[in-house]
Parts: sequence; C-alpha cells; structure tokens
Amino acid sequence: MKTWLTIRAYAKLIDRDFDYVLELIDSGAVVSKEENGEIYIEADSQERLPGAPAKGSEVLKVDLETGDGIQFVEKTIGTILTMHEKVMDAKDETLETLKSENAFLKDALLSMQELYDEDRKTIETLTAELNATREELEFMKRKYKLMWGKVVEKHGGGES
Repeated sequence: MKTWLTIRAYAKLIDRDFDYVLELIDSGAVVSKEENGEIYIEADSQERLPGAPAKGSEVLKVDLETGDGIQFVEKTIGTILTMHEKVMDAKDETLETLKSENAFLKDALLSMQELYDEDRKTIETLTAELNATREELEFMKRKYKLMWGKVVEKHGGGES
C-alpha cells in the first residue's frame, strides 16, 4: 500500500524547501498526484532521490541523530499505540459479545431440547390413548354385533 504525503510534509521530511520539491516533481524524480487542488507525493519516492539513503530505516536514523523528525516519529508511535489499544478494546468487546451470544444460543438449544422431550412424551401419551380408544371401539363393535345380531335373527327369522 502506498503512502502519500502533502508536498509541504514531504519537503519537511527530506529537509528541503518547497521549490526544490516542485523541481523534483517537474523532473520526474518523485511520483506525485493531484487531488482536490492538493499535490501529494509518494513517500517511497525518497529512494529515487540522488544522495538519498538506500532504506527508510537509515533515513529515520539520520533524522533522529540530527534532531529532525522526532515529533513525526513520536506522533507516529503514539498513533500506532492508540490504534493498537482500539484494536485490543474492539477484540475484547467482540469476545464478550461472542461469549454472551454463545450463552444465549446454548440456553435456546436447551429450551428446545426440553420442548422436544415434552412433545415426545405428549405424542407417546396420545398414541397410547389412541390405541386404547381403538381397542375400546373394536370391543364396542363386537358387542354391538352380538347384541343386535341376535335381535335381527329373531325378528328376521320370524318374518320369513
């Protein structure tokens, strides 16, 4: 990911004046872009400058030795620490949210299991009652046939 600095911040970073940076842009020594009327320079463009150190760590070392850029470094470190704290807080908050959500889901599953068990018992009870009712109905049908079958035979036999 590229880092873009305003032209004035870049000039301060390389310890040069504004006009020198404009000359660098015109000569193509640095990568620049313009957005909303503001000119931005790619921070990594420093590597292309004549006489610039090979790596960014050496630039930081030089800046610390001369006393330049200490505020920039302090602000950067402060920003990184602040962002780290925010990430850690967000992580802790996310973990707490997930724990409470898991507890809720566990309670919901236990409730559903209890309801399932109750429904299963109800179904078993209703099945037993249905079977008893069927047996009683069959018994009543046999009894009805026996009782009314004799009456039909008596009355049916006398009419023929």
